[in-house]
Amino acid sequence: MQRGEKVPLKIALVGTRGVPARYGGFETAIEEVGRRLAAKGHQVTVYCRGTSASERENEYLGMKLVHLPALRKRSLETLSHTTLSVWHAVFNRPDAAIVFNAANSPLLPVLGLGRIPTATHVDGLEWKRSKWGPLGKRYYLACERLAVWWSKALISDAQGIADYYSNKFGVGSRLIAYGAPSLDGKVCTRIQELELETGKFHLLVARFEPENHVEMIVRGYARSGAVLPLVVVGSAPYAERYTQQIIAAATDSVKLLGAVWDQELLDELYENALVYWHGHSVGGTNPSLLRAMGAGTAVTAFDVNFNREVLLDAGEYFDDADQAAQLFRKAESDPDLLAKRARRSRQRAEDYDWDVVADAYEELCRDLADGSANKSDIRSSGLGPARAAR
Repeated sequence: MQRGEKVPLKIALVGTRGVPARYGGFETAIEEVGRRLAAKGHQVTVYCRGTSASERENEYLGMKLVHLPALRKRSLETLSHTTLSVWHAVFNRPDAAIVFNAANSPLLPVLGLGRIPTATHVDGLEWKRSKWGPLGKRYYLACERLAVWWSKALISDAQGIADYYSNKFGVGSRLIAYGAPSLDGKVCTRIQELELETGKFHLLVARFEPENHVEMIVRGYARSGAVLPLVVVGSAPYAERYTQQIIAAATDSVKLLGAVWDQELLDELYENALVYWHGHSVGGTNPSLLRAMGAGTAVTAFDVNFNREVLLDAGEYFDDADQAAQLFRKAESDPDLLAKRARRSRQRAEDYDWDVVADAYEELCRDLADGSANKSDIRSSGLGPARAAR
């Protein structure tokens, strides 16, 4: 293929649960980016994990779906599915592949054998998660190095992640953050099912993992004397002990909804919360945070560089339960300041545009296909951090 040719590409998106997006940030990115690439005329193949036969569609929003099984064990689920996916890709020869999650990097040589140029979206600092034991942490640390060795290019979704790879390995990344949806305040009907009123509840949406500080936020709420309820959306299939800690910390005013897959209901929760509480600490740019900002909701976040990078002055920050308690009280006592923060939150969300994200992925795929992609090429999509002075 000649440089500059604008021919349609065959693009494989590998390493996630697939679409429709019902789980996490990678799936959201694939749905938003994949459908836009398909609309541009590219042939986009998404590898999907473990759906029942009755749910298996061959196409979704213009993307071709390939459903393959996975071993139902936490340490093997992702890698087992990706193993089947990369071999399928080898026999179908896409022009470019994007592998999501550095944990899949041991399989990059398989794509290399098939002469498929590949970029790896490295995700966050997974080895910092407490759910992984010493062996798991060493595995993730090794995978970071393998991703650097065997990928034609790296994708970081936050400046903090790009800095980590630059400082540790001396390599560049394509800085491509996620986009923020614009939620337009539709008429509320679904939150009434939960006996909730607009602007009269706090919201937390997260997997139940220590690094997301769900228990810290719930403890802070319990100490705060806050009047309005705290709605907690989330669960974790492999974290029973931590889940019990959250339950033990909760008061009667904490509504534990479990996992909610109904996007309409979730959007209403984001749009109508008084404050969105964001405890994530080891990832990069988080889609839940961007969704709350796109809803025009004030955000209070755990104090870590990734969250400050996204929120800037739109956020308030805590790093323990006592600080969270103070901010719960402040949120309920200063409505004017909260309204100002909410407006700034929506304004900041405008710097995260899925169309710009998709254009950056398209440019990367073309660079992969024509052989010009490399890890010394440091580029920004023009999202978020690059526009922080706005």
